[in-house]
Amino acid sequence: MRALVDTHCHLGHHFDLGVEDQLARARAAGVRVLVDVGTDVASSRAAVVNAQAQPDVWAAVGLHPNDAGTASESVLAELDALAGEPRVVAVGETGLDRYRDTATPAEQDRAFRAQIAIARRHDLAVVVHCRDAWDACVRVLEEEGMSGPDARVVLHCYSGDVATTVRTVANGWFHSFAGNVTFTNAAPLREVAALVPDELLLTETDAPYLTPHPHRGSTNDPSFVGLTLALLADVRGAHPDDLADIVLANTRRAFALPG
Repeated sequence: MRALVDTHCHLGHHFDLGVEDQLARARAAGVRVLVDVGTDVASSRAAVVNAQAQPDVWAAVGLHPNDAGTASESVLAELDALAGEPRVVAVGETGLDRYRDTATPAEQDRAFRAQIAIARRHDLAVVVHCRDAWDACVRVLEEEGMSGPDARVVLHCYSGDVATTVRTVANGWFHSFAGNVTFTNAAPLREVAALVPDELLLTETDAPYLTPHPHRGSTNDPSFVGLTLALLADVRGAHPDDLADIVLANTRRAFALPG
């Protein structure tokens, strides 16, 4: 069975299944690498615990842009400490979100830049959430020196248009596609997914959110990541097994995983 990868899930957010049940389903579906992503201090701590207990789980620690107003010095210091824990491979999800207004643009910008600094201090990848803010998000990353071959930036649940993708590809950033690329109304996103170079492509679920077709309406979990991989293979004219190998290799590079 080919090895699948879920580079972005929230194991502690699932509405019905516990961590062990989600992992059992994922392993049965061929998922061999998962990144459990924090969105605040509590979920980041939980992600670290899960990663340290499970050999196929790694952790990302961060503060979601919608919670950027809580980015006090003590919160940032705790994230900095968590970033130094074993099996933490990224900081995030962090970034900018102009769709919701639970944090001001200034608060989001400050928290984003602070978390980029934490990632650089620990030589970790940055997992970026960006919604309705692509110009600003790209600008912050560029201003913070996150361009070029040594900058390990993962654009979570990628949703940029063609023009944005020209910029993000030129900066060498990884583009992680989630279940929304399978939605019937996502033709523009599938067009973009066909343009991203092989070496910058990743897969994720964002579970328990963004359940892929044909399971929309049910709760997402990491076992569904193969549906996204199959869609990406189809729009790119690739064999799913070959693309799975590419995604696994990219995941190891993006997060500096062993092997």
